[in-house]
Amino acid sequence: MDEALLERTRLTIYRHFAADGRAPSDAFVAETCQMPIADVAALKRTLADRHHLVIDEDGGILMAHPFSSIPLGFSVMGPSTLWWGGCAWDAFAVASLVPGASPTLVATTWPACGRALACTVTDREPPAGTEVAHFLTPAAHIWDDVVHTCANQRLFCDEDCVERWLFETGNDRGAVLDLGTLWRLATTWYQGRLDSPYVRREPSEAAEFFAGLGLTGPFWDLRVR
Repeated sequence: MDEALLERTRLTIYRHFAADGRAPSDAFVAETCQMPIADVAALKRTLADRHHLVIDEDGGILMAHPFSSIPLGFSVMGPSTLWWGGCAWDAFAVASLVPGASPTLVATTWPACGRALACTVTDREPPAGTEVAHFLTPAAHIWDDVVHTCANQRLFCDEDCVERWLFETGNDRGAVLDLGTLWRLATTWYQGRLDSPYVRREPSEAAEFFAGLGLTGPFWDLRVR
C-alpha cells in the first residue's frame, strides 16, 4: 500500500466534505490525487478498515467523521455550507474543525417527544442551554455498527427526557453529557483531520483524552468488550 497516496486520498475526501458538505465522486478523488479511477475503491476500503471512513457495501462513502453523506438526525448550517451531522458529537464539531464555518446552526429533534431543537454552535464557547446529550453505545463498541452508534448519539431536553426514551425503547442507559462537555469533546477530538499527516489516536491515547474531559468509567474504557 502506498501510504502517501492513501493519505492524499483521505485528505481529498475530508476536504471535499468540509467545502461542499457532501462526499466526492471517485472521479474527483482520482483526478485530484492523480491516479487511475480504478484504484480509488481499494483505497477507500483501506481507509474504512483503518476507521477513517465508513463505506457501504458498494463502496459509497457514508461518513468521514464528523461529516456524513446520510441524514442521521442532525443538520449543520454554516455561513455558506450545509452539512449532515452524523450525531450530536459530530454536529457540534463542524464549527471548530472547518475554517470559516463558525457559527453553525445545529438542528435536530428530541427523540422522546419529537420537538424541534436548534442551537448556535461556535468555535469559541459552548452553547448555552440545559439540554443534554445521551450516547447509547459504549466507546469500545462504537465501530461494531458505527451507523447505529451515530444514530443514537442524540440531544434531549433534559435527563427526564432521556429516561422516558430509554423506557419507551427498552434501551439501557449509556452516558449523559451536558452541552459544555459535549462541546469540549467535539471541538478537540477532531483536531487535525483537515491537515496532513493525520494520525488517529491509539486506544490508550483516546482513554487519556476522555479522562481529561471527565469522561471515565467502563462506558469510556476502550478495553471493555
